[in-house]
Amino acid sequence: MEKLLTPQQLGQVLQVKLSTVYKWVHYGYIPSIKLGSVIRFKASAIEKWVTKKQRKGRDRYRINFLT
Repeated sequence: MEKLLTPQQLGQVLQVKLSTVYKWVHYGYIPSIKLGSVIRFKASAIEKWVTKKQRKGRDRYRINFLT
């Protein structure tokens, strides 16, 4: 069985505040597991979620930083 992450551990991994993790869980924004009154996260599910959130950079438009 895969080890589950606590909200504190997930916050450290994603570099977000603990309150943000709880807010994401409350709104169903992030995949989570509720075991009684305890919330846990599967690392593999979080990795898939982060990958889906990744955006591709634009290579079509040229940005001139020296203007």
